[in-house]
Amino acid sequence: MSQSVLNPVHGIRANWPQFVLHLAQVFFVGATVGMTRTVLPVLAETDFGLAAHSFLALSTFVIVFGLVKSLLNLVAGGLSDRWGRKRVLVFGWLAAIPIPFLILFGQSWGWIILATVFLGINQGLAWSMALNSKLDLTRAEQRGLVNGLNEFAGYVGVALAGVLAAFLAHWIGARMGLFWFSLAVISVALTLGLWVVRETRPWALAHLSQAPEAAKKSKPRTLRDVFWQASVKHPGLLALNQAGLVEKFTDSIVWLFFPIFFLAHGMSLAAAGSLIAIYGVTWGAGQLITGPLSDKIGRKILIVGGMWLCGVGVLAVSFTDSVVLWSIELALIGTGMAMLYPTLGAAVADLTVPAERASVLGVYRFWRDLGYAVGGLCLGLAAQMSGNLTLPFWLVAVAMFLSGLYLWLKLAPPPTDSPQVIAPQ
Repeated sequence: MSQSVLNPVHGIRANWPQFVLHLAQVFFVGATVGMTRTVLPVLAETDFGLAAHSFLALSTFVIVFGLVKSLLNLVAGGLSDRWGRKRVLVFGWLAAIPIPFLILFGQSWGWIILATVFLGINQGLAWSMALNSKLDLTRAEQRGLVNGLNEFAGYVGVALAGVLAAFLAHWIGARMGLFWFSLAVISVALTLGLWVVRETRPWALAHLSQAPEAAKKSKPRTLRDVFWQASVKHPGLLALNQAGLVEKFTDSIVWLFFPIFFLAHGMSLAAAGSLIAIYGVTWGAGQLITGPLSDKIGRKILIVGGMWLCGVGVLAVSFTDSVVLWSIELALIGTGMAMLYPTLGAAVADLTVPAERASVLGVYRFWRDLGYAVGGLCLGLAAQMSGNLTLPFWLVAVAMFLSGLYLWLKLAPPPTDSPQVIAPQ
């Protein structure tokens, strides 16, 4: 580091070695989940005997992932405030160790569901800590940029891993490819977390020392108090939380049904993986622009515009039958996600005091990633009841439009003098 932990200085430039290491951490977290995005929906039928139209059964791994990750998001912030960011990060990678072996040796779909439980633990702890640590190290006016860089690293990892996993599945078999890829990623990330990453809690405490006096004197809240305030009583956070939940409908349909949809239209697994990667790469790279842009033009217009663009793009995919058009539509969906995703996190951070930022962001991420479970269940039921994938596409489009409209009506600009979610006691 460029300065002593006893006298921390904030800013990306001042802390760039650790900042880059935490970007690498979130890249590896993204790669761990990204490897499942193209291959697992196909494995469900070929290796585990799920019938071709068992849409609800297929949705179970996304539902379980969302439930586990959302619950871990909720407690991760509070745990890191007490135990430190690094310990929680390392535990997240330790929890990922069983994943490669469960995929390789799994005898039924239940083994994949169990692997998804560990995947959710890893995602909920490691991704949260990588972001919280970067927010600790940097200045308040860099939040949009930080969220943009964070999501860029994570979703480029998702996209590249999806492509590589698809090619490995074609080359050495789906299970063996996932085994070696995930084992390598987890091993490297855990090694860095144990031996190179440093604790950033002192930088968070330094943020608190710079906060308004009223915020410094506020009494510590319990997680229950913070959850209730952030989820129900604060209208701005309520609007952001519901938008975070609903935007996961878009990611859920891409994860669950886009591979099946493209394969049904005659594409190979590798070709489908490469096509879907357009979404992830656009999402990831676009956040390098939209994150800092939200610091300049405000959060709301990017969030709402992104929600509506995603809805239009998802619906358009279902009406077309051309690789060129699908490529454009996936780029549109990725652009919409780039507009809304880092901006939602930055908007939540705008409304929190430094001492409770990790906990309040944990509440937001709880609702956001619960969207995987809610979205997976709703999409699976819609597909199962209709017997095809048309209804899920419409469901996502309508949900994204209504959610964006609600946020546009309810989200007020953050206060400029004392941006806190809970009044001092």
